[in-house]
Amino acid sequence: MSADKFFEKIRTYADLSEEAEHAWAPLLRRRHYRKDESFIVAGDVPTTFAFVVEGLFSQHHVGPDGDMVIKYFFPEGRIAASVSATLLSQPSLFAITAIEDSSVMEYEFAAFRALVSSFPDVAAFYIRYLERHWIIEKEPVEIAFRHDTAMQRYRDFIRREPELHKRLKQHHVAAWLGITPESLSRLRKAIALGAG
Repeated sequence: MSADKFFEKIRTYADLSEEAEHAWAPLLRRRHYRKDESFIVAGDVPTTFAFVVEGLFSQHHVGPDGDMVIKYFFPEGRIAASVSATLLSQPSLFAITAIEDSSVMEYEFAAFRALVSSFPDVAAFYIRYLERHWIIEKEPVEIAFRHDTAMQRYRDFIRREPELHKRLKQHHVAAWLGITPESLSRLRKAIALGAG
């Protein structure tokens, strides 16, 4: 992906002036991650955001018993980041790892924050992106995890993210739902039989 395509996507959130684009473009670094390679390691203090050009990442935590819990997926067009850890300059509680071979446009968050202060249109993008992906999309999911059954959450995930669902391995979906792969197999069978 060229920088032009990157900015085309950014403009779907907010109008961006040529001046802002010219200031942002030098911050972008193209980087490739192999499948299972880490973008952020749990315990490290992250400083970088990565716009996913191609591929797929997961944000996850591994518990003391070795079970992986996936908090979030970052497919194409999303910005992979441990946002709270970056904002607070604290060690990330979560790792972010490539699920597929992936390419990204990375930029240093501190330099981006300087752009937010200097360019109202970059600030508008930042606000709209956070609102859409970190508040509007996440709040219903967080409520569902408190109230819905695993079957309801699984059906909702398939409905909301059909293409993403097809790309994920069964253990990734199970880790996101907070259930075992065996439990997920039972849910799939129930759906196939029309019983779910």
